[in-house]
Amino acid sequence: MHAAEPAPTPVIPGAGPASARPGERPTVRLRDSEPGDEQPRYAPEWLELREGADAAARAHELLDPLRIRLANLPGRAGGLVVHDLGCGTGSMGRWLAPRIDGAQHWILHDRDPYLLHFAAVASPRTAADGSRVTVETRRGDVARLTSDALVGASLVTASALLDVLTREEVDTLAAACAEVGCPALLTLSVAGRVDLTPEHPLDAEITEAFNAHQRRTGLLGPDAVTATCEAFAEHGATVHVQPSPWRLGPGEAELTSQWLRGWVGAAVEQRPELAAPAEKYLAARLAACAAGELRVTVHHSDLLALARPTGGAS
Repeated sequence: MHAAEPAPTPVIPGAGPASARPGERPTVRLRDSEPGDEQPRYAPEWLELREGADAAARAHELLDPLRIRLANLPGRAGGLVVHDLGCGTGSMGRWLAPRIDGAQHWILHDRDPYLLHFAAVASPRTAADGSRVTVETRRGDVARLTSDALVGASLVTASALLDVLTREEVDTLAAACAEVGCPALLTLSVAGRVDLTPEHPLDAEITEAFNAHQRRTGLLGPDAVTATCEAFAEHGATVHVQPSPWRLGPGEAELTSQWLRGWVGAAVEQRPELAAPAEKYLAARLAACAAGELRVTVHHSDLLALARPTGGAS
């Protein structure tokens, strides 16, 4: 008899393809469920695990032009209204709200009521200048958001969302922001590039297969930032893009190991013929990670789209 194979370490829901059907992202069901589908629930453990890396990666260079625009918005005296799309556990609000001045009301959008509750409970209460921050939640499909839902918005934010939208959905978002004249800060979109040190001969093939997986069923994947820039520019917005890479070293070993499992798993799901070499590759990479010998840069981009303000602002 052969000894039983050890059970593989499970991927935290949200970190890899085991948790999501095509057309979904780890924290929000983007499209209507098929009849009989259960409402998804994604583990906040993955979102908690990546929150520190997300915060370190986001492009601070975009904050000054955003602050200038927000300071000049019409109706600013009544406080800012911020819509956070696909909010997950609310990490974007925890990062951004304390970095901008003035009273803020955050409207958190997600399909998962469990994550919405978590986000509301853990939301920040004060802005950079000590002003009050309040929050409400809205359960719904962010891929279908229209300008009606954004009436009165001062800012739209999202994190790790654009790459799981279609070109049509990105255009809908750009049009909605343009119609109400509000800026959009859209962070941590995958760029399709990963650097691993030390290098391995299979790195490029895994990356290529992962990128193909990201583009399945018409999703933008690593093309998202280019498509979003084009969409907002077509609607008259000025667009700024800055890199926002995860830089993972020995201090982020737990996040790196989960990311590796999800990254390789998606590549194999896309190209099943990679299964055997990918298994050895993953084992070697996980061993290097555990030994503190692996460093990974996962490239993302942050995008700030400044729509032409409405209501007489300059």
